[in-house]
Amino acid sequence: SHNEGEKTWLALPAVDMMKEGAAGMTGAQIAQKAADMGGGLGTNASLESSSVTLNVLSERAADAIALVADVAQRPAYPDSELARVKANWNRRLAVALSQPGTLADAALDRAYYGTDHPYGRVLPTPQQFGAYTTAQLKAWHAANFGARRSHLYIAGKFDATAVKAAVEKAFGGWAAGPERLSLPPSPKPGPQVLLIGRPGAPQSTFSIAYPAPNAGMPGDIPMRVSNALLGGAFSSRITRNIREAKGYTYSPGSSVAFLPANAVWTFNADVTTAVTGPALKEVFHEIRTLQATLPGEEEAAGMRQYMAGLFVIQNSTPGALVNTIATRDSLGLPRDWMDKYVPATLAVTPAQMSEAARNLPLDKLTLVVVGDLKVITPQLQALPELKGIEFKTVTIP
Repeated sequence: SHNEGEKTWLALPAVDMMKEGAAGMTGAQIAQKAADMGGGLGTNASLESSSVTLNVLSERAADAIALVADVAQRPAYPDSELARVKANWNRRLAVALSQPGTLADAALDRAYYGTDHPYGRVLPTPQQFGAYTTAQLKAWHAANFGARRSHLYIAGKFDATAVKAAVEKAFGGWAAGPERLSLPPSPKPGPQVLLIGRPGAPQSTFSIAYPAPNAGMPGDIPMRVSNALLGGAFSSRITRNIREAKGYTYSPGSSVAFLPANAVWTFNADVTTAVTGPALKEVFHEIRTLQATLPGEEEAAGMRQYMAGLFVIQNSTPGALVNTIATRDSLGLPRDWMDKYVPATLAVTPAQMSEAARNLPLDKLTLVVVGDLKVITPQLQALPELKGIEFKTVTIP
């Protein structure tokens, strides 16, 4: 979707339609071929990449490569399938527009990145999406798919010689195509507070965002460990505070999202409307505490071990390993990044964790709250951390 321009969500049906017919095969025939190999073919589009994936029995690797090549290079985009595919995405869009969490994320991205950048254009209107045509999907594929910026990842048990021969046969004649589009964002960190009204809502949804160190930068790994301690792990401080001790929420959580030339730390929670302000007060308290006071060695060691072990577990299957390597390449990280991740994680000190938390100052805060504004706005105005920040009411999309 980085390449959509202002045609938000165009990439989603464009990639989805690739498996509905290709190289003279119908969608049903493609699915049957994949099933005959012991697997299923999938397609996906995200902000920075799109993919065609297939898991098969090891002895069918060469056949799988040929099928992936057909779908990636020669999709037919049959008009007969477009209405059904778009109907599926229209249902997802309708659901997305009804979910407070999705609305909060969309408002946050729009405010943080701006609508002039693809990162800030998250949701289309139903009218905009409904107008997309087969010709537009075909044109998007033709403009963006080619060998130059494609990566082929194969993981599992296979005959290397046979697989290399199959790759050369299936992909050797693919036209180079365009270079990868580079559109570095210019984030607009706060302070800014955005409100989305849901009169009578029993819960408030809030999202917080701060700039974070880019992937591969010196502060990257310490920030990941600090995030786990603060809100990223189930045993994190914020979770223990507002979930276990206070009972304000069921599933709070923070994360660090990495994109080329950009990274952002976010925290999200759904809380009872009456305690929106108190919940945010506790989140700010935990951030300030970690900024000011080094964590104890036992707590720090636990988070280091958690992050290192999680990395190993998450990369224990071929599909997960492919995803991690693809992410590494998309972010422009060195080839030995995975080899160094665990040692680097285990070496993070308590002082580095506190220093990472100091990347979250109030003067760079972006906060979005979705809920009953008559009830929650006075609570937010009473928070010392939000004094002097203009509150803006917005709508999505």
